[in-house]
Amino acid sequence: MTLAIFDLDNTLLAGDSDHSWGEFLVQKKLVDGEEYRKANDRFYQDYKAGTLDIYAFLDFSLAVLTRHTPAELATLHAEFMQTYIEPMLQPKAQALLQEHRARGDYLLIITATNSFVTRPIATRLGVDDILATDPEIINNHYTGKSIGTPCFQGGKVIRLHEWLKTHKHNLDGAYFYSDSINDLSLLELVTNPIAVDPDEKLEAIARAKGWPVMSLRETE
Repeated sequence: MTLAIFDLDNTLLAGDSDHSWGEFLVQKKLVDGEEYRKANDRFYQDYKAGTLDIYAFLDFSLAVLTRHTPAELATLHAEFMQTYIEPMLQPKAQALLQEHRARGDYLLIITATNSFVTRPIATRLGVDDILATDPEIINNHYTGKSIGTPCFQGGKVIRLHEWLKTHKHNLDGAYFYSDSINDLSLLELVTNPIAVDPDEKLEAIARAKGWPVMSLRETE
């Protein structure tokens, strides 16, 4: 089985689930609206610029998980899926997933966004597995910390190699689809790198290297 690997935010989704989760928390008045939105926006701009301090962001984004029970979080996430994620789903992205599925490929999402936010999205998209930044859970309660290597920039390569050691797959002929300059190291690792609705920096590199550049966005 060939690995078909996908970034999630602004690749399979027409938007960023991590930033949107912050917007959802503000909307629900579960955080200090003005200050939280400013910080959320600032981290998101750093991410897009390729300068994000991932550990500072995780301290910020995981803290709210410590304030709620698993049942409360499940209810919140279900509402988040309906109000924020469903509108981000793209028919072209789902068709691309189905194309790889029909070939018998193994579908793997690799995302920097934490697994609390993203695992239900991966389930909704019907992929085989997901690698994401993992929040720490002790006694069925989020601690506000992360465990392992954050699944961000070069950390995606580290996490993928760790995953390959315990799964019967390899990178022969592998595909990776991403929009972000943050994913350059993983794009350079695979046989078939594809830039999807890329940011300016990634598009320039992709075109210079002769990588395919495609869009999954719906046109007017």
